[in-house]
Amino acid sequence: MGYQYQSKDTVEDTRRLTASFLRKHRYFDGVNRGGTVTWTTSGAWGEHKSGVSIQTLMHDPDKQELRIYYTQTDKHTDEKKDFDYRIPLTTSPCNYGGVRYWFVCPWYKNGHYCGRRVAVLYKGNGDYFACRHCYNLSYESRNEWKGARSGAWAIMRIEGKIEEIEKTMHKRYYQGKPTKKQRQVMKLERQINNSWPAAEAWLADNS
Repeated sequence: MGYQYQSKDTVEDTRRLTASFLRKHRYFDGVNRGGTVTWTTSGAWGEHKSGVSIQTLMHDPDKQELRIYYTQTDKHTDEKKDFDYRIPLTTSPCNYGGVRYWFVCPWYKNGHYCGRRVAVLYKGNGDYFACRHCYNLSYESRNEWKGARSGAWAIMRIEGKIEEIEKTMHKRYYQGKPTKKQRQVMKLERQINNSWPAAEAWLADNS
């Protein structure tokens, strides 16, 4: 599915869904579970609340997804439009056992499929929740260093390295063994797992 996103300056101006929030509230516990996520913003005209309904679809271990559905009102025409779509989920092993869940961004940007494995989805100027790369988002400078210290910024940099390697990767495995580039990706993914505990705390505080 393709969608044209508009640029936005910082992630602080967006609504966010985080894998850590869903894990904390047991959405990944192996059963289908639904609920509502709400946000409150303050402005010159007082507080404004918005929200979306979500449902984790976990019954098929080979196709686990996050369903997101909501009604959006055009601020210029007052026209209401319903949205109902699914975000694929994937996992990686944790050092202390079990697995960690990630979102797989399913959108297209400039005609290219995204497919990034990310911990946070954002809703900027567009209609859909997507990764920060699709929305061209950056962090405010005062938060960028905080994220770097906690590990969140480190994870973003590692994800960028993985993306560059995978652009030139033809095969992940050869004769049952990981290729050199796949071994590099696996090493970087281990670095992500090592950085995650501090990053997860930071994402929870900034979601």
